[in-house]
Amino acid sequence: MDVLSALGAGFVFALACNLDTVVAAMGHGARGNRLGPRAALVLASLTTAITFLSLAMGALGAALLPAGLAGRLGGLALTGLGLWYLLDTLRGKNNGEPPAEKSGWVALSAALAVNNAGVGVAAGVTGLSPLLASACNFAVTLAALALGRRLGERLAGWSRLALPLSGLLLVALGLWQLA
Repeated sequence: MDVLSALGAGFVFALACNLDTVVAAMGHGARGNRLGPRAALVLASLTTAITFLSLAMGALGAALLPAGLAGRLGGLALTGLGLWYLLDTLRGKNNGEPPAEKSGWVALSAALAVNNAGVGVAAGVTGLSPLLASACNFAVTLAALALGRRLGERLAGWSRLALPLSGLLLVALGLWQLA
């Protein structure tokens, strides 16, 4: 995978993993809760560390599989996860309900990191660079927290789109890995 392609895949992965971060931050922003720069760095670091570990586990698992098969299996897994998110949308499930207190930001980051873990293992199997994808995830998480807070202050009804958009991004990333 060339550098530009790897960066693009890492960025799409980070976007898919952080749409729920935008929604959760929207809820906090709508309640007037502010997240300081230090807290945002802690949250982004925690989710990124767990995301990195899951990507590395996926990459290790890929080493046990025959060449070519790992990428296809990972692509199928990402596509399947994306389709599952879309199915959840059709079933009326909502995602990213934020906690009521500022102290809930830490619990929220742990929940978001666990969400990223499953996707991270699947993406790691495809050959996505754990370091590059984690760096993209860190940057996108910081941006998602800020964007979500600002959107929450302005747009309350947007949150229903996060789950289907995340699903579409995961399907796109999975199909990209299959191509």
